[in-house]
Amino acid sequence: MQGQGRLIVDFARLDKGGEWYRGETAPDLLELGESEFVIPVGGMVYDIRVEAVGNQLLSRGTVSQRLRCVCSRCAEDFETQVADDDFFCAMEINDQTDFVDLTADIREVIILALPGYPVCDETCRGLCVGCGANLNKGACECVQKVEDSKWSALDALKPEVF
Repeated sequence: MQGQGRLIVDFARLDKGGEWYRGETAPDLLELGESEFVIPVGGMVYDIRVEAVGNQLLSRGTVSQRLRCVCSRCAEDFETQVADDDFFCAMEINDQTDFVDLTADIREVIILALPGYPVCDETCRGLCVGCGANLNKGACECVQKVEDSKWSALDALKPEVF
């Protein structure tokens, strides 16, 4: 059963051999706040097998989320997908358990998979520190700073090995 875009398992009606749950949560369930650097594109997509084993409800499968991010190197927007192909969740159940909501567990897995510093491409060259030009689009026009030669003699010194 799914309620308002959440993944809610109706334990009372769950097939004894388990069932597959496939779908997408509501887009706003990731709750990233007012972030302008990482924005969900659609809801979290899940493909999960749910089964009762003893006093545990076991859920395993895949979860993913499309995101629109701002590259931490060049500040350009790009889309990417974060996923966990080994999603696993075990919840304790008892005779009074009717419904189990797996949405929070899926949300947690997606948040943990978010990149700390998203980049549009591993070869992204970023921005010029002098003029701010995007180096992926070509060389910048700024004048390169000349090194201060007073300190160059120190570069030639090597530490002695004792």
